[in-house]
Amino acid sequence: MAFRSKRPEHGGPPELFYDKNEARKYVRNSRMIDVQTKMAGRALELLYLPEGQPCYLLDIGCGSGLSGDYLSDEGHYWVGLDISPAMLDAALDRDTEGDLLLGDMGQGIPFKPGSFDGCISISAIQWLCNANKKSDIPAKRLYCFFSSLYSVLVRGARAVLQLYPENSEQLELITTQATKAGFTGGVVVDFPNSAKAKKFYLCLFSGPSTFMPKALNENNEEEARESEFTSESEGRLLPPHRGSTRGSAPSTQRPVPLVLTLVSTDDTR
Repeated sequence: MAFRSKRPEHGGPPELFYDKNEARKYVRNSRMIDVQTKMAGRALELLYLPEGQPCYLLDIGCGSGLSGDYLSDEGHYWVGLDISPAMLDAALDRDTEGDLLLGDMGQGIPFKPGSFDGCISISAIQWLCNANKKSDIPAKRLYCFFSSLYSVLVRGARAVLQLYPENSEQLELITTQATKAGFTGGVVVDFPNSAKAKKFYLCLFSGPSTFMPKALNENNEEEARESEFTSESEGRLLPPHRGSTRGSAPSTQRPVPLVLTLVSTDDTR
């Protein structure tokens, strides 16, 4: 299993790494903007939301709001959570349409149960696998994140988390905590033979999983390159699922957050 060699999360906590200089790149660097937007589009595609129906979505690690902009363009409403004040400042400067919340996903997601119709995340979850202080225990922080995410999703809703796992052990750590929290689902790997285009998407279901989406290959065609797990397997990756029946659509009731604070304050996140 080949993974990216540069690990920004090894340099310290994300709220320090994503400072004003780094945030500026997500506003001015056209390549970063393009890659981030494409990954957000793929994540939204993997959510399998009902066509033509606006949904209320959560964006974990929303950063400067690039992913959220894509959600807005597709007609959805969203709330973004990020730990970096500088990145959220950039999002406010760009007049993003979503609501923004400053917070640490490793401490849980502060919304009422059943608040969201779905969740996406771009290049954020792997940050929870690193301990930046003695009190940080990656497994506990991951479980806190996944258990709270499971709670805030409408039953039957999905979460699609794009990530850059450092190795197979780290990916197993992440999936183990997701299944302990109650999720089923699996990992979709797009362009598995490309060093640059290869992308991992953790597809989670807050209910029984009826099918796993198919990955993309180098010819932009779908192929069965996924691994599936269930809540009973405790994170153990199983052979690819080859079903083709779309699951039931999530509800679209707009939620009320427990706490919502509007803050003013690689190649991609």
